[in-house]
Amino acid sequence: MSSSNDGRGGGGPWGRGAPPHSPEIERLIKAAQDRFKQLLPGGGSWRAMTLVAVLGAVALSIWTAYYTVPSDSVAVVQRFGKYTAEIPPGLHFKLPFGVDAVTIVPVKRQLKQEFGFVTPGATDAYQGTRQRDGMRETEMVTGDLNAALVEWVIQYRISDPRKFLFEVREPSETLRYVSESVMREVVGDRTVDEVITVGRQEIETEALTKMQALSTKYAMGISIDQVQLKNINPPKPVQASFNEVNQAQQEKEKLINEARRDYNRVIPLAEGEKDQRIREADGYRLKRINEAEGDAARFRALFAEYLKAPEVTRRRIYIETMQEVMPVIRSTVIVDGSLSGILPLMNLTPGNLNPGQGVSQ
Repeated sequence: MSSSNDGRGGGGPWGRGAPPHSPEIERLIKAAQDRFKQLLPGGGSWRAMTLVAVLGAVALSIWTAYYTVPSDSVAVVQRFGKYTAEIPPGLHFKLPFGVDAVTIVPVKRQLKQEFGFVTPGATDAYQGTRQRDGMRETEMVTGDLNAALVEWVIQYRISDPRKFLFEVREPSETLRYVSESVMREVVGDRTVDEVITVGRQEIETEALTKMQALSTKYAMGISIDQVQLKNINPPKPVQASFNEVNQAQQEKEKLINEARRDYNRVIPLAEGEKDQRIREADGYRLKRINEAEGDAARFRALFAEYLKAPEVTRRRIYIETMQEVMPVIRSTVIVDGSLSGILPLMNLTPGNLNPGQGVSQ
């Protein structure tokens, strides 16, 4: 049995049972083919079509054969999915049509992850806290069974691009899980007062060490540079009471410091004055003792000489005494002992005598 294609509706390009308007469709397709052939050089010959196809393939291969690596990155090249090499910054070429796949890895750029908040405009999906996580990752329990909301930031670099891409699935997300686990462990070993006040530096140092150890253990190809604590607050229901307690503690420390300041100002001064008085008393004691001992020795020497020649010694003492007294006397009044009275001649009351003036009979 043969099929016919005479336009009577029984045949057509799809065989028997073709739609009744199939000749019209064939006419439209043929008209489109003729128009496309007119646009090709040479009137649409097979040679011209082949030339256009080759030129298109060459252009596509050139377009997919070169790539540029930024100055802060390296390119990891995979050929048919297998790791081939790491390419330094600059303009490079690869096999086109998807044979070589290139992944740019920013090895010299410092990256960061934020926990409890996110910087507006961040392009990395794992940089900040995702909305679905909310405040869950910041809610922690301290060693004294108190709750705290801890926000922190880690800064890291990609140290080994090959491990970063192929050893761990989603290394950035894994790093977030590692950081959260370590921070919960470190905070859980300390009291809430240490976490909020004096223990921040120690927490940052210990968390950095443990995060880096886990990153090395999991072969993530990541080097963690810094862990920095940000805001640490108690949960909102108890935040007002906690702030009051902190304020009372600060006031207590303030009063203690003021008391110590007054103590350090008054006590050393009193101690100094005490030492000064003691030294003055010791000096006066030694002075009086030495003077008494000197006077006693002088008297004993003088008495020994007196015993040898009493008259001579008595006269010498009198002369030495007069030598000490006479130079300080300004005037001398000699009174005759036979006079019955001297008041009519001179007023000898003590107030009218000049200093140093003497009276002798």
